[in-house]
Amino acid sequence: MAFDGIHPDARALEEAFFGQENARLLEKLRANVARKEQREALRQVVSIDDEAFLDRLIEMGIRPETVLALRLVPLAFVAWADGRIDAAEKKAILEAAAQHELVPGSPGHTLLTSWLARAPDAHLFEVWKGYVRSIWTAFRPDERAEMRERMTGLARGVAEAAGGFLGLTSRISPGERAVLSEIEAALAD
Repeated sequence: MAFDGIHPDARALEEAFFGQENARLLEKLRANVARKEQREALRQVVSIDDEAFLDRLIEMGIRPETVLALRLVPLAFVAWADGRIDAAEKKAILEAAAQHELVPGSPGHTLLTSWLARAPDAHLFEVWKGYVRSIWTAFRPDERAEMRERMTGLARGVAEAAGGFLGLTSRISPGERAVLSEIEAALAD
């Protein structure tokens, strides 16, 4: 048996160690790639480039689908606030969804179209408000302000999409105004 200076048992131990180390490094590399992909998917949905913010979303278990639900729930409730949804409101919601890359056939789009066909259960709005309250303090004040502005802007756009009479009355109905107030309260600091 040739002896190269390393005992056969030591070589086996070394190979086992580096095999485990390589497996650990490979797993770490895979996790980094997965996190980068999650970050990019979230970036597209939230339209915010701040990497630390995106990482906090990932750490909180928020996925692109969750963000879309966070945005879509209030829009559906504003649209249905007066007991019906009209074509202009539906169009405003579908345009907002398209701007956030919610493509037809995706689970989020399917859910949205079901809410446009039939009003979602009122309990969903309470769940949405509770979820927002539970994650809200994890964001910096500037992040909360930006998210509040985006969400209330989208919701107000849906409310203003229909209503009013010849420009003489408010385009926002009392029911829509009440839902907008609930949204703003849920997004308050």
